Amino acid sequence: MTENKTNYFTEARQVIAGGVNSPVRAWQSVGGNPIFVSHARGSKIYDVAGKEYIDFVLSWGPMILGHVDPYVHDTICRTAGRGTSFGAPTEAETRIAQLISAAIPSMELVRMTSSGTEATMTAIRLARGYTGRNMILKFDGCYHGHADSLLVKAGSGVATLGIPGSPGIPSLLAEMTVSLPYNDINAVQKAVEHYGSQLAAIIVEPVAGNMGVVAPQKDFLAGLRKITAKHGILLIFDEVITGFRFTFGGYQNMIGIKPDITCLGKIIGGGLPVGALGGKKEIMESLAPTGGVYQAGTLSGNPLAMNAGLATLELLKTKADSYKELDTKTAKFCRDCEKIFSAAGIPVCINRFHSMFTLFFQTGPVHDFVSAQKSDTGLFARFFHGMIGRGIWLPPSQFEAGFISFAHTDADLDFTVQACAEALKSL
Repeated sequence: MTENKTNYFTEARQVIAGGVNSPVRAWQSVGGNPIFVSHARGSKIYDVAGKEYIDFVLSWGPMILGHVDPYVHDTICRTAGRGTSFGAPTEAETRIAQLISAAIPSMELVRMTSSGTEATMTAIRLARGYTGRNMILKFDGCYHGHADSLLVKAGSGVATLGIPGSPGIPSLLAEMTVSLPYNDINAVQKAVEHYGSQLAAIIVEPVAGNMGVVAPQKDFLAGLRKITAKHGILLIFDEVITGFRFTFGGYQNMIGIKPDITCLGKIIGGGLPVGALGGKKEIMESLAPTGGVYQAGTLSGNPLAMNAGLATLELLKTKADSYKELDTKTAKFCRDCEKIFSAAGIPVCINRFHSMFTLFFQTGPVHDFVSAQKSDTGLFARFFHGMIGRGIWLPPSQFEAGFISFAHTDADLDFTVQACAEALKSL
């Protein structure tokens, strides 16, 4: 089996840069060759040799219903039979925008994109065009896609590879991005006092998921809303991960804070390539064709993604009361894991937020990017391989979030806890 995996990766590197089409898939931070996937169903994912794994990556979050949900799958098949791309409006685009806007009232008007990166990139351009200002403020360890303006001190894959930013980003553009510690409202206040009249927007993951899971501290998000409103700065919530993950709507619904612009990701497309941004009508109307801020995409509103998204959101709406059960199930799972680590005498800080979690290999607490980076990445790598060898598919990076879906059973989670106990013995 190891030979098969090596051969697949060797072959891929002959024709694909780095052998992968997204860096974290290469397992560079945990070592070894990545496993190639054949198929998935429910809470399970299967490699090319047929081995089964309980999946806690879930395509990096969006498969909240599990893999190959029958209703979503049938919808995709029916849609494909009618055509896969038109480059013209379809009714499904309107219907899903109506559903999103009703679920997240701050998104008065919506614009579909083909990825979360496109959504955040457009949100920044829109903020600059609407305000007439050029600078933006983000937070260390928060990853908003790989657009130039947003890759300064990003988390996720950049953290995994140990790259502080990225070559290819002009210094003049980087200088227009201010990056501050997450959860530090005092630093934000000082930065706004210095740059306020130049800042177009503050963009934030309301719950960080790309330095590992880091929750917002009390009054951090409310403080951002207050500061931005006072100084005419747009507040952008990047809910690519959190949208429809904790409730039927955005995390903003749960805390009663309305950002000016919200970005969503592949969960609204059932895992297909899709993103969206939305916000106040007067801001969104600055986008072409009603305004001068240009954004376009031949595959934006792709019929496969729109209909898969409609099917997914329709199902999630019926499960609105079940999100609490998912939260409770994840809480128990994390408590059981903590007991295993404690019994083994291995320090771990498990950050959980509803159905997202990260096992930081340190004593904690972890509340920002600096504290996240204190984790023992070498120990995590050994744990990762111990788990993958026992049929548990975890994110191949210390600085990523794990996810639990509605498809995960109690038996899946109990099996994972037992695998954790066995893996720790080998550490």
